Amino acid sequence: MSFVTRFAPSPTGPLHLGHAYSALLAHDMARAAGGQFLLRFEDTDLERSKPEYIAQIIDDLTWLGITWDAPPLMQSEHFNAYNQSVEALISMGLTYPCRCSRKDITAALAAPQEGVPHAIYPQTCKNRSMSERGPTDALRLHMDRAMDALAGKELAFTELGDLRKGVHVIDRDEIIQSVGDIVIGRKDIHTAAYFLASALDDIAQGITHVVRGIDLFEFTQVQVLLLHLLGHKPPLYHHHKLIRDEHGKRLAKRDDARAISLYRDQGASPQDIRLIVGI
Repeated sequence: MSFVTRFAPSPTGPLHLGHAYSALLAHDMARAAGGQFLLRFEDTDLERSKPEYIAQIIDDLTWLGITWDAPPLMQSEHFNAYNQSVEALISMGLTYPCRCSRKDITAALAAPQEGVPHAIYPQTCKNRSMSERGPTDALRLHMDRAMDALAGKELAFTELGDLRKGVHVIDRDEIIQSVGDIVIGRKDIHTAAYFLASALDDIAQGITHVVRGIDLFEFTQVQVLLLHLLGHKPPLYHHHKLIRDEHGKRLAKRDDARAISLYRDQGASPQDIRLIVGI
């Protein structure tokens, strides 16, 4: 089996040590397997994505010794493809429009809900039909119908990483209760939500192995479900450890003090970065 993986940052800030670990691990795995390493910029957030961050990310990756085997894919250039998949889910009768704001959802979750866990959307708009769809409505996946549409088909994904290695089967009742009716289309430009676009790009780029942080493990079952609904075979997955700060907190874009560019300015070498992240 060929090995094709990717690194897919959102260009909304500088790369930090956690990004470096993920990119280096995926790159090393691809090169060791004689496979391909691809780069993708998940820039669908047009307000926060900046050209200067794209330039900085490319510069940092190059400095780390990372190379890619095709021009970077820019998600902002593929809205039409994502919208086609959203429309396909609509045509299957698996969506409904949602007018709820974050404030509405927070208020609803603060009230008692019989049989509805606090962690999921409270289904306020679940009985609305697509004919009621307004220009500012988000689109949600009707999870019950989605799982029923795949009844009789085993939904599973293979995890290769040591932290959760094995075959993981997606259970109907569990995903309905623990995930609920996710947003698949955003309000602003009616394009696919990030996790759907990401899954579709993995198929478009021929990704065989998705290498990413363990914090995205639960998110994987949603992508696998959506890919099955759209007739695609999911890739294999390798969820790796996270790089944390001295308090055990996962690094985020706001952790500029751990930005790769700052380590470079302080005289660090690419090998120093490898030693720091343990790779």
